[in-house]
Amino acid sequence: MDKTLNGQTLEESNHSNPEEIHQKQNGVEKQQTGPKITQVQNKHTQGDQEYIYKREKPDRELKTDLSKLCPINKIYKAYKDIRSTVRRTPLTQSLYLSEKYGANVFLKREDLQIVRSFKLRGALNKFVNLTTEEKAKGVVCASAGNHAQGVAYCCNYMKTKGTIFMPVNAPSIKLRSVKSWGGPYIEVKLIGNTFDECFRAAKKYCEETSSTFVHAYDDDKVIEGQATIAVEILEDFQGTIDYIFICIGGGGLCAGVGSYFKHMSPDTVIVGCEPEGCPSMKLAVQNNNPEPLKSINPFVDGAAVGIPGKRTHEIISNLMPGVLLIPEGVVCSALLDIYNAESIVVEPAGALAIAGLNYYKEELKGKNVVCIISGSNNDLTRMTDIKILSRVEEGYQYYMLVDFYQKPGALKEFIIQCLSSEDEVLNIEYTKKSNREKGPAIVGIECPKPSNFEKIKQKMQEKSISYKILKPGDQLFNLLL
Repeated sequence: MDKTLNGQTLEESNHSNPEEIHQKQNGVEKQQTGPKITQVQNKHTQGDQEYIYKREKPDRELKTDLSKLCPINKIYKAYKDIRSTVRRTPLTQSLYLSEKYGANVFLKREDLQIVRSFKLRGALNKFVNLTTEEKAKGVVCASAGNHAQGVAYCCNYMKTKGTIFMPVNAPSIKLRSVKSWGGPYIEVKLIGNTFDECFRAAKKYCEETSSTFVHAYDDDKVIEGQATIAVEILEDFQGTIDYIFICIGGGGLCAGVGSYFKHMSPDTVIVGCEPEGCPSMKLAVQNNNPEPLKSINPFVDGAAVGIPGKRTHEIISNLMPGVLLIPEGVVCSALLDIYNAESIVVEPAGALAIAGLNYYKEELKGKNVVCIISGSNNDLTRMTDIKILSRVEEGYQYYMLVDFYQKPGALKEFIIQCLSSEDEVLNIEYTKKSNREKGPAIVGIECPKPSNFEKIKQKMQEKSISYKILKPGDQLFNLLL
């Protein structure tokens, strides 16, 4: 199968002389109107109710300036430089997702990459472009885990000393893997509760030691390395790809893959998927101003980036009119769904692209669709939390702060009078205060169908029981995880 660009053929087996092809592209501006998105609602039936997936209408019209994207000749150079080291991951059709969405859904399995995520590609391309002097100074990086593993692997592979900064709450599986991949060539420093705190510490250390910083996403060489995924996809896919879904954290993956697709498959709709609790790139694109978020939800740790990249923002702004935000609970449901259906283990960030399919269900029918599974470094001890967030999002579990009268039998009375025989109490956390008329309790309830909880709320109102529903992201809700 041959690919063409501006009428010229690029054979899959020989990407020679790409510079000649790109001379015609320098300074070329291409204006496109992005996919016309209105306030769209896609429904999923559960029990006697439907969960509604909503996506917002972008505030801006897409104008693609090809000169702002990654140059395709540099992407080819990265492809040639790293292809003998990285694993060429499979592009496989998911029969389950294809049937579910009435489309031809293919998964690019970067969860099967050497370090179990795409991050090795960008790190390796950065390393092969470092000078001998830069490597001799030692390298420094900041990462929630996946980029750290890619850098650790490169340090060991190229016998280069590295200092890797990770948040103190980084998943244990990622921390162990970083140490394993890096061996004697790396030192790990655990600093900060978020990637952004960790990043600032790493930059300060880098300046103090005159080391070479390897950015997780906001670096052209890193972005070009991630873009090599797109080269493989278009070489391996027979036909036209209508949609591609890509996760966004810092934006390196989406910027790289999206650049290649805009050059080589401009009619493909690129959907960038970002966790709702960390909408840094969505706001940057929307406001055309990348600014740090004041707070983030770190649950989707591989994509919980509060500081949008300047270079990745510039590229992504030329790829799509807006970014799709996905609630953490929907991400968790997609993670469990693909595991139960096809035994594919992914981390929350790795499930973002799959979760995005829910919001385009009607548009995808009969289309060719690719989802990039970006990583599988998931700590299985988190599965209980993942199940809770999924059930809460879908409307089967509820957690409340309830004010009970401080009298004997108050809890028993609540259960008998407000709950039906179908409803189940998951947990009650309560401490009696004899010097108060009322006392708060955290109550967890599971219902066989979402409509049951509406009846529970109605009965609580009739009994004048005051309550507050706890939602993911609330400080009190975090006590449950």
